[in-house]
Amino acid sequence: MLRITTIQTSLHWENIQANLDMFSEKLSGLAGKTDLVILPEMFTTGFSMNAEALAEEMDGKTMQWLSAKASALNAVVTGSFIATEKGKFFNRLIWMQPDGVFEVYDKRHLFTLAGEHEVYAAGDNKLIVNLKGWKICPLICYDLRFPVWSRNTEDYDLLIYMANWPEARSHHWRQLLMARAIENQSYVAGVNRSGSDEKGLSYTGDTSVIDFSGKILYQVANMEDIFTTGLSLEKLKEYRKKLYFLADRDEFEIFNR
Repeated sequence: MLRITTIQTSLHWENIQANLDMFSEKLSGLAGKTDLVILPEMFTTGFSMNAEALAEEMDGKTMQWLSAKASALNAVVTGSFIATEKGKFFNRLIWMQPDGVFEVYDKRHLFTLAGEHEVYAAGDNKLIVNLKGWKICPLICYDLRFPVWSRNTEDYDLLIYMANWPEARSHHWRQLLMARAIENQSYVAGVNRSGSDEKGLSYTGDTSVIDFSGKILYQVANMEDIFTTGLSLEKLKEYRKKLYFLADRDEFEIFNR
């Protein structure tokens, strides 16, 4: 059984410390109750293009905070923030383990409608991590629209999307999460923010946990919520054994742009 916790919340616009303090309070009661905490995209700032003012080095306060929280909870904590490295800016997902060891995924599909591609460098490498015998693929927001990148060629068991996905396209968010679960025969956890930001965008959240058959296990909108549930690897394996659709998937190669 893998215990996952999703955090749906409003964010303080471009205020790193206020967001870290807020998440510290929300995570304070989770010690011993979860194996994985999933935070929204750009959880320290909101979906900002102001990278020059907000970007942090890889030894900055957000990385220190993630390490401290993962240690305190004895759980993996994952979320994305605005990182800078070698003169470039990244919308960077961190997979922080309790022992301080971490993995990195840089968002591949940058949201051109918001000019994200003009500010941030795109990643080229898909990340597959292991936790308690589970193979997990964490991705970011706009990646959800691109099924080839999300395709389960690695036999992962849980697919994660963290997002700042606006209310105007919330129907797309809900339907695409379900589609990714069905086509990849994988659990899917989609964690979105709620509230509104300084750009005038509203977010219903619609944070969702969906099983390998497309069944919605949890979904919440228009409120802040912390949700913890257990996922069964045995049920997933039984389902794939009975309906072995992944065995017929196409082989393909993705070329870096």
